[in-house]
Amino acid sequence: MAKIRITKKFGFEMAHALWNYDGACKNIHGHSYKLFVTVRGEPVQDENNVKTGMVMDFGDLKQIVNRTIVKRFDHCMVVSRKAPHDFLTKVEQMFDKYEVTPFQPTSENLLSYFVQILKKELPPEVELVKLQLYETESNYAEWHREDNL
Repeated sequence: MAKIRITKKFGFEMAHALWNYDGACKNIHGHSYKLFVTVRGEPVQDENNVKTGMVMDFGDLKQIVNRTIVKRFDHCMVVSRKAPHDFLTKVEQMFDKYEVTPFQPTSENLLSYFVQILKKELPPEVELVKLQLYETESNYAEWHREDNL
């Protein structure tokens, strides 16, 4: 049987600030992110399996991504732990939902982090092959499995 790719789109709102950056994005600002998750596998061939013909149930993929990424980062303030301690203290005081990451919260770094999360959560017969994270309608970062072998 041929391998097939399926893709599901997700959306979430997230704020961030890029510590020590030389442009406007050093200030707290937000984006309406769009995340496209593409997986690959062979459709189930067992006629007795309720998932016959599917690489993966879109509902199962939705549940995994919503639980591990969307729920965690939607309406969240994200900053690098390298930011000054007094700023991080203010973030903790001002925001109910925040993440302090070990990396600069750029789209590129967020994608790498999402890859790590999803690889642990997907069923073993399904491969994560591509992620696209749109920060704006015209700006996005992309991760491809084939580039990282």
